[in-house]
Amino acid sequence: MNVAIGLKNNKMNKLSGIKNFILLCSLILISTIQAQTTKVSDSTNLKLDLTYCIASGEELKLDISVPEGTGPFPVCILVHGGGFTKGDKQKQPKHLFKPLSAVGYAWVSINYRLAPTYKYPSSVEDLEMAIRWVKAYAIEYRFDSSRIVLIGESAGGYLVNMVGAKNQKDTRVAAVVSLYGASDLLFRIKSSNGKPSASFSNYFGVTEDNEATRKFLIEASPATYVRPGLPPFLLLHGNKDETVPYEQSVNFLAKLKAANVSAELITIDGGIHGMSAWNKINSDYATQLVKWLKLTLEPNH
Repeated sequence: MNVAIGLKNNKMNKLSGIKNFILLCSLILISTIQAQTTKVSDSTNLKLDLTYCIASGEELKLDISVPEGTGPFPVCILVHGGGFTKGDKQKQPKHLFKPLSAVGYAWVSINYRLAPTYKYPSSVEDLEMAIRWVKAYAIEYRFDSSRIVLIGESAGGYLVNMVGAKNQKDTRVAAVVSLYGASDLLFRIKSSNGKPSASFSNYFGVTEDNEATRKFLIEASPATYVRPGLPPFLLLHGNKDETVPYEQSVNFLAKLKAANVSAELITIDGGIHGMSAWNKINSDYATQLVKWLKLTLEPNH
């Protein structure tokens, strides 16, 4: 695909489609709330494949787990990885299900539109709709809407970085946790010697490093939106990661701290890309993640 044409199409799609997207998703959100409100009073902890939005004709699904009790409970929105082209809400985030449930947190694991059919910013918009869904359902599912956390890994890490850094009023959250997620796309394309990976090209629609590409990637980078007043960020990254360079999180941490945003980086020594790999080296990343959540969300704990 010609880069200039691809970038032009991205901008045209964003301008022409975003209003229709928000309107359609808002209507679906309202109708879904009305249709499913009666289903939330039972004691089932786990609910699968609830529709949180219909976008581009696709039903976007999520799974939820809510602790027993009256709540309200902190709620973590889990965003899977997969290079923007694959992945599933029950696969990549599964390593965090038990640790979060064990400390009495609710979690919501989402699917989103995938590339190459859907390019940036489609999945960013999907995550924003999922946040709106969680806030709309807060009373019904005993979520604490003041303690919503975004947790994403790999491509999902980029998505939570982006939504957390933009920090829009209706999608604002209490904290962001990014596991080996990108934050500076210009750095990313430079580190690949100007030859982006297939998944990168499939999602962002760029195939080479040129002036138009750089301008677009700056606009699409979470680091671009860092400013004072953002929610706390926790970054987890293996220092042997060859898929998303460890420097992504090191540099993002420095930028967050320079803006006086509360931020911390947990380095997984010897860790490559993925929680499955971290489990094989007996990393205690999940314990550290939960400890940070408790300190951040429950400072008097």
